Parts: sequence; C-alpha cells; structure tokens
Amino acid sequence: MLENFTIESLIQGYKDKKFSVSEVVSDYYERIAKVNPDYNVYVSLCRDLAEQRVSNMSEYNIDKHLLYGVPLGLKDLFSYKGSELTAASKILKGFKPSYNAVSTQRILDHGGIVLGMVNTDQFACGASNETSAYGPVNNPYNREYVSGGSSGGSASLIPLNLGVFATGTDTGGSIRQPASFCNAVGLKPTYGRIPRAGVIPMASSLDTVGHLTKTVMDSAIVLQAMAGTHKHDSTSPDVPVDDYKSYVHKGVKGMKIGIPKEYFTDFNDPEVTKQVMKSIDVLKSQGAEIVEISLPYTKYGVAVYYIVSPCELSANMERYDGVRYGNFTKDDVNNLFEYYTKTRGQGLGEEILRRIMVGTFCLSSESYEAYYLKAQKVRTLLIEDFKNAFKQVDLIAGPVSPTPAFKLNSKANNPLEMYQCDALTIPSNCAGIPGISVPAGFTNSGLPVGLQLLAPHFSEGKLFSAAQVVENEFKYFSQVPSL
Repeated sequence: MLENFTIESLIQGYKDKKFSVSEVVSDYYERIAKVNPDYNVYVSLCRDLAEQRVSNMSEYNIDKHLLYGVPLGLKDLFSYKGSELTAASKILKGFKPSYNAVSTQRILDHGGIVLGMVNTDQFACGASNETSAYGPVNNPYNREYVSGGSSGGSASLIPLNLGVFATGTDTGGSIRQPASFCNAVGLKPTYGRIPRAGVIPMASSLDTVGHLTKTVMDSAIVLQAMAGTHKHDSTSPDVPVDDYKSYVHKGVKGMKIGIPKEYFTDFNDPEVTKQVMKSIDVLKSQGAEIVEISLPYTKYGVAVYYIVSPCELSANMERYDGVRYGNFTKDDVNNLFEYYTKTRGQGLGEEILRRIMVGTFCLSSESYEAYYLKAQKVRTLLIEDFKNAFKQVDLIAGPVSPTPAFKLNSKANNPLEMYQCDALTIPSNCAGIPGISVPAGFTNSGLPVGLQLLAPHFSEGKLFSAAQVVENEFKYFSQVPSL
C-alpha cells in the first residue's frame, strides 16, 4: 500500500478514507524491517510509543493539525520521552530522556507519529555519517557511497520511504549536504527559528534545528509546525512566524538572485556545476534576474568553523562523564582522572576526541587570542559578506557541495579533505542565515545533486518560492531508488 507519500498526499489519503493511520504506520514498520538492514537508517525503533499515538489519534483534528498521522524519524539527537537517545555514541547507550525536546513536542502536538531514532554522525560531528557508533548509513542510490552527514540517516530515509519526513540539525551543512547527496529537500532555517531546547548540542552558536522532506511544500508545512520562540531557548527570537505555505507557489518573477563566483571554482565537480546551472537557468526562465556577486571571505569559512565549533563542542562535551547518565568504564581505576579518561576514551569516537582536543587547545589561555578570538573576528567578516550581498540581491544560489556523494571510507582517514566537503555550507552557518537544498538532478553515474539557495534572516518564505520553481520543473523527488 505504501506510496511515495508526501505530507500532503498522505493526509489527503486519510481524508478520502483510502487507508487508516494504523494501516499506514504498520506498513512503514514492515518496510523498515525489510529495508533498514541494508541501509542502516534507524538505530532504534519506538513501536510501542507509536502504537500508543495511533490509538489516541481521536484527540487530533485532520483539518487543524498539520502533521495528522504523519510517520517520521527523529535524528538521534532529539529528546523523545521514553525512547533511547544516544547521539549515535557508545557513551549514551541506554539513556532515555524524561522529557521531549521543544521541537519534538511541537511535532507531537500537530499529530505526528515518531517511528524511531535515525542514525547520525556521533554527536553530529562528521560529513559522511561514518563516525556513528552504529556504522555508516549507505546512500540510497548506491550503497557503496556515503549518505552525507551528519544527518545522513534523515536524508536517506526520504527516498527510501522509511518515513514521510525526518528532523535534522545543521551546524556546518549537516542538513543541506546529505539532502544534496540523497535527493531530498533539506531546510536549515534561520538560527533560532526552531528552538534547540532538548536537542543534544554540538556547537551552540551554530547549531540549527531543521528537517528533511520530499517536497518544498512539505518543508513549509513542517516549519510551520515547529517554528517560533520558546522560553527554554533564549536564542529563539520573538519574531512572528510567517504563513510559510502561502509562499510556496509565489514564483520568482522580479527576484534578483546572486551567483557567488567563489561557489563556482575548478575544485567543483563539473557534473555538479552542470546540474546546478540547469536549475539556475530555470529560475531565470521564470522571471528571476541572475547576477554575479562576490563573497570574498568564503575561503576562510572552513578555518573559522573548525576553530569555533571544536571550542564550543569541547565545552558541551564536559557533561558526558558517566556520573549523572550514560555509560561509564567498568575497568578498575585509581582516581577520578583515570575514571574520566577511561570512560570518555571508551565511550567516544576518534573524531569526537580529535575535536575536543583541538577545542580545548584553542580555548587555553596561551592560545585563546591567537585562535578563538581571531576566528570570531573573521566570522564577523563572513557575516558582513552576506549583509553586503543581500543589499544587492534577494537570494543567493549555488551548489550545496563541490562534489556528489563519495565512496565509503574514501575520506575517513583524511580529516582535512573531509572538512572541505562543507566549504559551501559553512559560511551561511557562521552568519546564521537560512538555506535550503532542493534536488537539482543526477550525475551520469546516478548520484543526486542539490541546488543551494540562501536568504536573509527570517526569509524562509523566499527560499520556498524559489525552490518550488525548480521542483515544479523537474520533480526529481519522484525518482526513488530501485531496491
């Protein structure tokens, strides 16, 4: 019975009484049992909680609640009361939160049904989903390739039809890059547009809660349900929430869209550039004015990010000591220092430990001014880059990633090469502006490519308007992999 459901088509099916919520949820679990072993998308399921939700659907109104009966996956960073939450790390194995994240609660309040927790790079540190303690997520279009990271499980879920949508987080591109690699729509809203409370943090001044969907309209619907300030997150500003759905079909006539020359270099794969330019040509044909712009500080984005984010990560990771929650060493220890080093050494992966050491070094009294303070000053220049650009244009367009998905293990032993994968997404995280990845085609070998669109703060509606134009032209979301 399962089709390539969007939120819209699923709810319409409920209204037409083609199927019940119970039947749909049951069918998704059957599909997960069949497909998940080959792709490693879900790390845990919460069927009892889902069935309890199904039995209580009479509490929700199909015309009022935006996510009525919609099955979804939660990235394994989102607190969901009663379900295991591990951040794909051994150190949190067995931990179950006693409350829901604000974003999780808003999904539940709109009638959503969580199927389970979805794989991610450990504590969201990674660009390929290969640092997960549960193993990597395989790309839906070629299992020898990565799904992207850190929200690789969330992105793979979309074309594999293992849920209708999934939550994600984007700290340096962790929603948009896997969306590009997996033929999904991935939205990174404005920093703070969706509250972060109850979501395991990585780098607090960069972390952005978002989601991955099949279509642009679905993305607008989910943002409508999740956006808005909350008292538990002081970084969620009290800015009115737009009617995002109303923007989807507005088009781009009269818009001025900037193409940054720094996003189109010889480093880019020619097939990526070709597919992205096809989408930009569509925007032009529908009435947008395309102009070349410059974002000169783009080249410093990766360096800034890999100083600022490890510093904030090292501070956030202090809480994982095995005392209050999570796993702890079973080895004999002689003192507290030995207990800490063994607990964290056994519970945390290599990439996490690398970033903690870098962050701790950069925050030390001897290095603070030379590294962290200087990185924050350059971050301000990145912010100014975008401010100046948006004085000239309404949106910015370019590739999400310089390359399509790469083979598993091909970059795992070269951190610097891996870090470059986010070179075109990191700058917008540093500036806190919203961005979206919309499917833009496939390479000759059948790997997906995404178009990245960026907008000024709290201008997600413009992103939906432009992304929908590209989606209408190609409808790549209908090209699901053959399993």
